[in-house]
Amino acid sequence: MATHTLDFERPLLELERQIEEMKRAAGETVDVTKELRPLEAKLAALRTEVYRNLTPMQRVQVARHPKRPYPLDYLNTVFTDFVELHGDRLFRDDPAIVGGWARLDGTTIMAIGHQKGRDTKDNLRRNFGMAHPEGYRKAMRLMHLAEKFDAPVITLVDTPGAYPGLGRRSAARPKRSRAA
Repeated sequence: MATHTLDFERPLLELERQIEEMKRAAGETVDVTKELRPLEAKLAALRTEVYRNLTPMQRVQVARHPKRPYPLDYLNTVFTDFVELHGDRLFRDDPAIVGGWARLDGTTIMAIGHQKGRDTKDNLRRNFGMAHPEGYRKAMRLMHLAEKFDAPVITLVDTPGAYPGLGRRSAARPKRSRAA
């Protein structure tokens, strides 16, 4: 069941609860497929109707839903043999950018995406999906690597933007001292 439900999704949630309750009550002893078919058809029709008539603000709410899939979710379900590559080879690895080799229908590809966290600890580790300069260098390194091996690049972009703060100093920009 969904823990984060938007207001316009409540009728869907109620119908899903009814279906789950009917399945749970029946267990394995009673066949309820005849009774479930109309409810599941009604749920599918209602879901289509609800999402077809969203207001612009509701579309924004869906786009920002905390339970929507992130790049690692896609990489672990859609692709096979994913091997994550780390680092920009200049300063450090940026966990906000994930990427590496994977297979899609037997074809080797390079996949790159912005990764946000699911909880506060993971969001802090991944800087809420906001990449630092080393993240962009990492993405460029992976794209050049894919070009070298003539592999297609698939990018999964879901970002609030680049990190706007002063943050850490990178190896490419040495710290200046204040001389009097």
